[in-house]
Amino acid sequence: MKITVLDGYTENPGDLSWDWLKSLGDCTIYDRTPAELIAERTKGCDIVITNKTPLRRELLGTLTELKYVGLLSTGYNIVDWEYCKEKGIPVCNIPSYSTSAVAQLVFALILELTNAVGIHSSSVHSGEWTACSDFCYWKTPLTELDGKTLGIIGFGKIGKAAAKIAQAFGMKVLASTNHPTPTENVEFCSRDELLARSDFVSLHCPLTPLTEGMVNADFLSKMKPTAILINTSRGQVVDEKALADALESGAIAGAGLDVLSVEPPKEDCPLIGAKNCYITPHIAWAGFETRERLMQICRENIEAFLSGKPVNVVY
Repeated sequence: MKITVLDGYTENPGDLSWDWLKSLGDCTIYDRTPAELIAERTKGCDIVITNKTPLRRELLGTLTELKYVGLLSTGYNIVDWEYCKEKGIPVCNIPSYSTSAVAQLVFALILELTNAVGIHSSSVHSGEWTACSDFCYWKTPLTELDGKTLGIIGFGKIGKAAAKIAQAFGMKVLASTNHPTPTENVEFCSRDELLARSDFVSLHCPLTPLTEGMVNADFLSKMKPTAILINTSRGQVVDEKALADALESGAIAGAGLDVLSVEPPKEDCPLIGAKNCYITPHIAWAGFETRERLMQICRENIEAFLSGKPVNVVY
């Protein structure tokens, strides 16, 4: 059996083991695969595993030995799964592996924007506290979360996990979703009402034709000028120019983002350098335990396929 991992580095930069996969046959693991080498590296493969390296119809049509496509991600738009469905090739993703980690990063961003730990730590290390006339100082207004309102758009597993953390901080929780289910201490309302009432708006919706560019100038104009936007879902949900303009004009107070519309971003991305905008490089999923869980589910997916009972098939 010939197996290829096209872009294994982000999942496993060296702190996990691929030995279980190598034991299954002739296995080659590449850190990254540029577009011009995809065809060469997948030729003759029975199993191809990818994270962000695209597998399009034109390529898949040449892979006559292909029997299985494994994803190192939850999203599967990188693979022409419709072609694979036509040919009976399972495409299996990694669902629900990062719920706790993403919810954790939501609050890492919120806390940085409300407590400014990084700014104050840097100021202490630069000598400001040593030179201070008082026993303490603060560089920016600080905000208490207790009693504030978190508005969650999209109320799947991650949205629900974020709601639980918010409640532990004493926050009120609003949610806007197409499929509301009664949840203790969560108030469901329209999106416009959520925007008008929330001190923090956290996006947890999938990328669809309806949500692409959803956070536009009109959306942002309905938020409080003191409100903060958090996005750990998909970068394309946000109109980045509109958000940069809203931050610059003071239409909203700040933003915390783990995703952008193009990753890595181009130099002309309007949010790079935007006022009061914190951006992390798509790291919510990157904790050791989270990647370890991803690897285990990937293994279980392949073992299920080899036993004739594939699981987590995306179609």
